[in-house]
Amino acid sequence: MADYHTTALAARKKVLELVYKAQTSHIGSNFSVIDIMTVLFDHIDLDKDRFVVSKGWVAASLYYFLWKKGRITEQELNSFCEEGSAFIGLAEPIHKDIPIAGGSMGLGFPGAVGLAFAKKLRGEEGAIYCLMSDGEMQIGTTWESAMISAHHKLDNLIVIVDNNELCGMGETSAILNIGNLANKWKESGFTVHEIDGHDYGSIKKCFTATPVSEMPTCIIANTTKGKGVSFMERNNLWHYAQIKEEDYHNALNELCRK
Repeated sequence: MADYHTTALAARKKVLELVYKAQTSHIGSNFSVIDIMTVLFDHIDLDKDRFVVSKGWVAASLYYFLWKKGRITEQELNSFCEEGSAFIGLAEPIHKDIPIAGGSMGLGFPGAVGLAFAKKLRGEEGAIYCLMSDGEMQIGTTWESAMISAHHKLDNLIVIVDNNELCGMGETSAILNIGNLANKWKESGFTVHEIDGHDYGSIKKCFTATPVSEMPTCIIANTTKGKGVSFMERNNLWHYAQIKEEDYHNALNELCRK
């Protein structure tokens, strides 16, 4: 297995730097998905596959991994949220590897379904991966798109739900409790895997597993918001808060000790 721990640690350090220097937010959400994206970008073939970031506020992590894949330049990465830069704090279709805009909840997934359907109709190889937030489970377009996916047997569609249990305004279940997520996706016709979203082996197993049916797949990745920095973990302040200089150095020092 690749050294995913080292890769993810480097990603957290750089994303922390980008978000701090830009004085933007969403560091908690970025940190919850970095382990997933570490494994995914080791597995994905961007010449055949497509990755849709429906939870577009993790754009800093997306740009980092596109840079690691050699798809954007270091200059473009470091321009994150600078004046005049196209690389803003939400995933926008500014690059061929960012096919669908993310950020407005519930819009990225329908776009991913369209891409998967088009690929299937054309008989093209490759898969469509879509990263969603657990907050998007409260959106009507999510379940409409899920039913369409199952109806058309889009077995080239893999949905990853970042189930960190926190939305911008509080606990996800307190804002709208939709019940058991795994059952919800199964009822919509998906093959479902529920995993620890920080366990590299479990993540890799899902991405490399041989499909057991002609149906689309949903991976429910149970994660910790702010993963990797103790004072950010499960602290929803870090959904919107900007990182102060002291916080930056404390977080970086903690990451450097891992």
